[in-house]
Amino acid sequence: MEFRLKKITIILIVISMLIPLIACISWAGNGEFTSNVSNSAQPWWFWPLVLFIVTFVMGIFAVLGGVGGGVLFVPIISGFFPFHLDFVRGCGLLVALSGALAAGPGLLKMNLASLRLAIPVALIASTCAIIGAMIGLALPTNIVQIALGATIIGICILMLTAKKSELPYVPKADRLSSALRIYGIYQEGSTGEIINWKIHRTPLGLGLFIIIGIMAGMFGLGAGWANVPVLNLVMGAPLKISVATSKFLLSITDTSAAWIYLNQGCVIPMMVVPSLVGIMLGSFVGVRILAVVKPAIVRWIVIAMLAFAGVKALLKGLGV
Repeated sequence: MEFRLKKITIILIVISMLIPLIACISWAGNGEFTSNVSNSAQPWWFWPLVLFIVTFVMGIFAVLGGVGGGVLFVPIISGFFPFHLDFVRGCGLLVALSGALAAGPGLLKMNLASLRLAIPVALIASTCAIIGAMIGLALPTNIVQIALGATIIGICILMLTAKKSELPYVPKADRLSSALRIYGIYQEGSTGEIINWKIHRTPLGLGLFIIIGIMAGMFGLGAGWANVPVLNLVMGAPLKISVATSKFLLSITDTSAAWIYLNQGCVIPMMVVPSLVGIMLGSFVGVRILAVVKPAIVRWIVIAMLAFAGVKALLKGLGV
């Protein structure tokens, strides 16, 4: 109980530190949501309240479905709320970033997130995320909306077909991973076994992170949905190491892209604050529900939600 209180206190402190910073920067850049919202007949508090409720539910399903908040947030909010896509993408990056910042220190302390693996990947992905954010803001909104819809549908296909390997077979580390000294040891908590791990196909994996970084910045999705398969299935890192390192990576990749959106005035406090609070509170509830709900059922619900939002984004971009 005491540990939970400390954890909640730390999260509240982080939120209280982020809110003034976000408010100062974004209000200086832009003070309106969109023309649709500013001309709406609803009172000013209506959309933030609805956003809080939706992101609260979203936070529950994100935990139950094993996906990041950003990958649900951007397609659903952009498809069904009257907010400009630029604002949604900027907010989506901060939603994904908040979860990564909350989880990162603990994962490093437990020796699950590997700095040796994360640093070269983060250097490539964060650089490309900046490029992706610039591309996304430069392109016409309908083009980005179409690409977003196609990407979300692709993520659904990936979730349906991708397999996971607890301990991939890596016969020998390649030259690049040996030169970068990417290897490690961790203890499997369920069995107490000490596991020595290494990776291979490093050039291919790093090349894929160029694409992942660009997509993360361009769409504001975060990149956990792509990080884990590449680290686990392509490069051969154990599943727990892949998941933990992916979560830590988001705190670097998403920060790089988020500053581009902040600088362009695409982060609105009245969107960010209810979204962050809703996602975090929903995540707390989701963790409790996870113990009694069958993951397979929730996984199908999440895939259905993403597919519906992806089709909606695609049709919105096509003007249908």
